Amino acid sequence: MKLEGRVAIVTGAGGGIGRAIAAALAREGAAVVINDLPSTGSAAEAAAQIRAAGGKAAAYPADVKDLSAHAGLVAAALEHFGRLDILVNNAGIQFREPFLSATPEAWDATFAVNLKGPYFLSQKAAAAMIRSGGGRIINIASVHDTVPLRDRSIYSITKGGMKLLTRSLAFELAEHRINVNAISPGAIHTNMNRQVFADPARLARTLEKIPCGRIGVPDDLAGAAVFLASDESSYITGATIYVDGGLLLH
Repeated sequence: MKLEGRVAIVTGAGGGIGRAIAAALAREGAAVVINDLPSTGSAAEAAAQIRAAGGKAAAYPADVKDLSAHAGLVAAALEHFGRLDILVNNAGIQFREPFLSATPEAWDATFAVNLKGPYFLSQKAAAAMIRSGGGRIINIASVHDTVPLRDRSIYSITKGGMKLLTRSLAFELAEHRINVNAISPGAIHTNMNRQVFADPARLARTLEKIPCGRIGVPDDLAGAAVFLASDESSYITGATIYVDGGLLLH
């Protein structure tokens, strides 16, 4: 197993992409701390599913925008499994608002979850990783770090910020043997966009832009996450892997 003996935190891992990545890390031998919002109960459910499959997992419900919760999230990894090697910053939100009617409240909420939270959680996690001799930080961005998404300009701006956050942290943490990379998904079936893809016309327009001819599923991200978390990627840092079925080729 590629990740035997490693310990990971995955935020927003109660469902969708985060849950698929957490399960993949566990299948490769990592012990995983599952984070999601306390109100959903999904963190405990996802952790139980990993344990039922023979893996190691613990749940730590918390909102990543609550900076005071970050120390407890990192402490949970240390208390349950003795170390921290991998952080996957997956939690994210978006609001559908045309630019001309966008609100400061949506700006503040989106930046708090999509950028401020990952930045300061990475700070706490990196301190623990340094004590363990190094680690991996994997940021889940979006193809909209490159191509803006109509009526979601704030979301697109945060994902562009995530790309530079990745490169900035990679630059500063390389000397501590911490690699920082990003995965940018394209069109993936998740709760965030399920309603969009339920519209046959919008689904058809999206498929026309994807050379691979299908909408992705959360498990399509799993291989890239395992690779970036493993020793196989030891000389890769500051990079972004686009998992988009070729969407950005248009």
